[in-house]
Amino acid sequence: MELDTLPKYLLRNAQQFPNKEAIRENEFGVWHSYTWRQYMQQVKRTALGLAAEGFQRGDKLAIIGNNNAKLYFGELAAMCLGGVPVPMYQDAIAKELAYVVEHAETKFVLAEDQEQVDKLYEIRDQITAVEKVVFEDSRGMENTTDPWLLEYAKMQMLGDEFEKAHPSYFEDEIAKGKGEDIALFGYTSGTTGLPKGAMIAYDNLLMALTMFGEMEGWNAKDEMIAYLPMAWVGDSAYTLANGLVYGSCFNVIENPDTMRRDVREIGPTMMVMPPAVLEAGLTRVQVLMNEADWLKRGLYNYFMGVAVKVEKGLREGKQPSAGQRILNWLGNILVRAPLRDLQGVSRMRYCYTGGAPIGPDVFDWYRALGMNLKQFYGSTETSGGCVGQKNGTASADDVGVPIRGVEVKISDKGEILIRGKNVFKGYYKNEEATKGAIDADGWFATGDAGFFGDDGKLKVIDRAKDVSHLNDQTMFAPQYLENKLKFSPYIKEAVTYGSGKDYVAAMINIDLESLESWAERNNVSYSGYQELSQKPEVYKLIDAEISRINEDLASDEALKGAQIKRFLILNKELDPDDGEITRTRKLRRNLIADRYQVLIDALYNGADHAETEIVVTYEDGREGKILAAVKVQDTGASLRMGAAA
Repeated sequence: MELDTLPKYLLRNAQQFPNKEAIRENEFGVWHSYTWRQYMQQVKRTALGLAAEGFQRGDKLAIIGNNNAKLYFGELAAMCLGGVPVPMYQDAIAKELAYVVEHAETKFVLAEDQEQVDKLYEIRDQITAVEKVVFEDSRGMENTTDPWLLEYAKMQMLGDEFEKAHPSYFEDEIAKGKGEDIALFGYTSGTTGLPKGAMIAYDNLLMALTMFGEMEGWNAKDEMIAYLPMAWVGDSAYTLANGLVYGSCFNVIENPDTMRRDVREIGPTMMVMPPAVLEAGLTRVQVLMNEADWLKRGLYNYFMGVAVKVEKGLREGKQPSAGQRILNWLGNILVRAPLRDLQGVSRMRYCYTGGAPIGPDVFDWYRALGMNLKQFYGSTETSGGCVGQKNGTASADDVGVPIRGVEVKISDKGEILIRGKNVFKGYYKNEEATKGAIDADGWFATGDAGFFGDDGKLKVIDRAKDVSHLNDQTMFAPQYLENKLKFSPYIKEAVTYGSGKDYVAAMINIDLESLESWAERNNVSYSGYQELSQKPEVYKLIDAEISRINEDLASDEALKGAQIKRFLILNKELDPDDGEITRTRKLRRNLIADRYQVLIDALYNGADHAETEIVVTYEDGREGKILAAVKVQDTGASLRMGAAA
């Protein structure tokens, strides 16, 4: 049997190592395991239950919910029948679900619980192709009689009955599958408009996965954590497909709130961690250290400082001195090893970050901690990562080299182009967008600006459309500046402006978790996010953080003119529910610019405040508006006033 689809790998694993653990899932604090034989049997029952309800080759199965073993069974079951799973973001609001479900012409939906089913009821008249909604968790839905709904356990029982009449149906359908078949639809985040459904074939997904794994040495002993949103192609590739291809085990967290506990209990050997997750982890450590006694805080600051210095030196080809080696050894015993154990990463062989640029300070900190953190580059359309850093070459300055079988070049306009078997088949029902993305020679235009360094490694600057210049022709790369700002434990999000302007200005979202701790230590009272964001003490704190970043920019000849001159702190968080950022926390710059134009104008007209209406979306989908004044300040103003006082 040619292993050209994921279902065929499932059959192979169930036959070759039936008793090896394939999946663990945490329910109510207790880990439950499925062997490969049990995994295959669960998928088979689910697939035959879908078949009994009329699911056929080519049909679409939308999946919505937190990471859940049964949802993974459903995703693979659809593949086994020749169908196409369409994973969606679990925190998507009803109108976002409506677009994807209807656009994909979804026939069945697999929903985790009552919360997700309620969203589907809200949009029922818009998702006309949906024949059946299968729900996994029956709590709150025990007495439902709507024939539109079907409990997951009952569907599996229908599958058991279906198998009696069709004993070889499951295996026969798997055998029909081919590598050229569509494995899944990966909907893009939609930073500039409606999401597009990228059609990813098994050939695309398997090529990217096997070539990356060949470079990295992935194997059946690896342990992964299933926590990434199922809608992200990284979850399909590095959780579901990785386990199937390499025979490794993935561990499903109980829920997002228990992730840190679950990671500590499992001690994974491999993780994919987007920059936002790494930034949040570093912020938690910084908050803990700020609250620690003077001795622990002093040991942490000193020995992590030594470790970061050693890490930076190694990256520059400098070997540490004898004194540095001794201090680093001692620091590992006293600080870094306990921190790794606290975070559950003591066994980790590989940690990958991608999906967005990462700040160099964040990258260096994790490397110094002792994690083998490496960058990779790719997108939904390239079936995940297709450029990566080999061991011994990790750097915050580049994303590495193309994996075997992938070609990368830079266009005349500076855009990164990719060609290979990993590139997707096109956008579903959008031939115009497909032609705009893939040229006649098979080159996929990523939309990212970059270049190859003298060492042959790819450097990604920013989104090509976002890179521009100030009026004095200083290069303005907003993501680069925003990532430097987000290294601060007190800054969660940042939006920078400067294209066609005389200077750079920034809108800041404070990190409430860090600021709550800081406010308590500094006796700053407040009633909520809105009030805290406008406190003079908070402006002074953020001013100091921006000034520190400006000092760093001043030492860069190309970017010293891009120092941030003015800033404001938004009195609400940028929120996916309000459409301001995507579910993967990418900025929707055009929408933000339209919504906050009054504030942007104030950053450049010399005003010290601006009145604005803030749009908020409540949990039930209703929208409201808050009229509020937002303070605007020159960078360094509060520091100068403090010095004068």
